[in-house]
Amino acid sequence: MPKVTDQQLQSRRGQILGAARRAFARHGYEGATVKVLEVETGLSRGAIFHHFRDKEALFLALAEDDAARTAAVVAEHGLVQVMRDLEDKDAGWLGVQLEVRRRLRTDPAFAAQWAERQLAVRDATIERLDRQRAAGVVRADVPVELLADFLRLVFDGLVSSLATGMPTAHLDGVLDLVEDAVRTPRTPPVSVTADPHEESA
Repeated sequence: MPKVTDQQLQSRRGQILGAARRAFARHGYEGATVKVLEVETGLSRGAIFHHFRDKEALFLALAEDDAARTAAVVAEHGLVQVMRDLEDKDAGWLGVQLEVRRRLRTDPAFAAQWAERQLAVRDATIERLDRQRAAGVVRADVPVELLADFLRLVFDGLVSSLATGMPTAHLDGVLDLVEDAVRTPRTPPVSVTADPHEESA
């Protein structure tokens, strides 16, 4: 029997995750039964659960992958850039995020596991804000932790809005306002006016 390479295993894992993302987005967590997952992936339950312990582990793997990618973008470009990138996310990604939020309200065990994964995003946000503050880019009159919470709340609201199909005609302008809210205020130019008592040249 030919040996399966690590690359082939990773490829199969990615195939399962992509199909599961579509299934969870289309049917919700409860509706994405093992049978639905088999149809969506084109694989048997044995093949699916060879890579993931159960449906819960499969869903958590999707959520964890999303959190890891988000943390990486935050570390490099900031959370506002993650928000700007949301317009390009497909229905599968947004559907999973909506399902995550539903389960956070109804499943305490899932909420606890999700909180652990979100720490990486929060830490990356705070570290970047600290670096930007040291460079004079981020405002210094508000604690960094408060700025991080502000950005997280905006991000969560935006994800929920996009996932439920709300219009985003002014998204760029809204995110410009968010970015301005955390940046060091611009000093208005000093207006130089002539002294009325000064003789003109």
